[in-house]
Amino acid sequence: MKIAVIGTGYVGLVSGTCFAETGNQVTCVDIDKAKVEKLSSGQITIYEPGLEKLFERNLKEGRLKFTTSLEEGIEGAQIIFLALPTPPGEDGSADLKYILGVAADLGKLLKPDDFKVIVDKSTVPVGTAEKVRNTILKTFNDLNPHPSSLNEFEACFEIISNPEFLREGAAVEDFMKPDRVVIGTNSERARKIMEQLYLPFVQEESSLIFMDEKSAELTKYAANTFLATKISFMNEMAQLCERLGANIDMIKSGLASDPRIGRFFLNAGLGYGGSCLPKDVRALAKSAADSAYDFKILNAVIEVNRLQKQFFIDKISSYYKGDLKGRHFAIWGLAFKPNTDDIREAPALEVIDYLLKNGASVCAFDPEAMDNVKKMYGDRIGFALSQYDALKDADALVICTEWIEFRTPDFDRIGSLLNEKVVFDGRNLYEIIFMKTIAFHYECIGRTILQ
Repeated sequence: MKIAVIGTGYVGLVSGTCFAETGNQVTCVDIDKAKVEKLSSGQITIYEPGLEKLFERNLKEGRLKFTTSLEEGIEGAQIIFLALPTPPGEDGSADLKYILGVAADLGKLLKPDDFKVIVDKSTVPVGTAEKVRNTILKTFNDLNPHPSSLNEFEACFEIISNPEFLREGAAVEDFMKPDRVVIGTNSERARKIMEQLYLPFVQEESSLIFMDEKSAELTKYAANTFLATKISFMNEMAQLCERLGANIDMIKSGLASDPRIGRFFLNAGLGYGGSCLPKDVRALAKSAADSAYDFKILNAVIEVNRLQKQFFIDKISSYYKGDLKGRHFAIWGLAFKPNTDDIREAPALEVIDYLLKNGASVCAFDPEAMDNVKKMYGDRIGFALSQYDALKDADALVICTEWIEFRTPDFDRIGSLLNEKVVFDGRNLYEIIFMKTIAFHYECIGRTILQ
């Protein structure tokens, strides 16, 4: 099949590359000329484990191409994926200007005799498929006001919803072996085309879940906000554990063994971040408010996530009795989670901002995300060549991301490099009894620290 993917961000690049891997001809379109030139020359623009190998292979085989021309990109394509950003507005709602802008352009380019399925791949509010359809029709009608032309044009495309469920750090695996593919359409013609596209990926045909467009749009938000709810619930439990002398790790083990609950998203820590959960939770809360519904649980999730970062920051402040001026901190981990370079709403940034605001200095290390953070902070913080290099002359180590190389470090080396043997662990990486045995002052989340 010939496919066009509009947008070469995280979702667009992963989707386009993986579709090409199964033999499809994929053209990715982006307005960023510099990015298109990089991609066309073989330079991948995001970090995602396993993606680079697929990207290079399909680029070499000619199944994956890049262009800045929308007209060129959609020429001959049976399916057009809209994988465009939907950043949160000031009120928390998803901004659809990029999607509707492309929809308007499609209204000028689509041809009545060339049927295409147009797919909302981005995470979008309920009703977006209808807005995309109306925008395309309005643009066409403005250029071709004759009623018979519009009727003929309406039959040349279908708008459907196909939300992505990719985990950053495991996106290639998720795409190539999905546990479910949600497709929102009432069109039998579009359904058959999407079945043909996705059957090579699914283990069982029952993994293809068809529903109406609005339900598909809402399913994506429901999934992400439910996961955010699990995270916030465990973070609240962690705070209760500290007050009662219990251990959140033990509670996690008890909960994870219950198949009704499952073992994922039960880690207490600094709260959720990244490109999806924060904006999707806010967007669904805004949609609820616009519908005159007070979504109490969701509003509480947002507040708990905000407070969780402050809860961790307060541990640092309390240890130094509120006086951080002149202190120097080593930060391990900048990305919002391991195996990605994504720093959107990463808890580490809030920690860094607090330390700088209160007169401290920072040297940070992250295996993948430092270039992105440098663009934000410049020379306001230091960047280390290794995790141990970051520790030199630091008063304490602050862990913000659970990269695997941080899990079993050389504690003797850490102790020799730090001015004091102090660790603030926002990801509960180490055993508290062990840390006490080796004479570290160790602060974590939701686990009683034996004195």
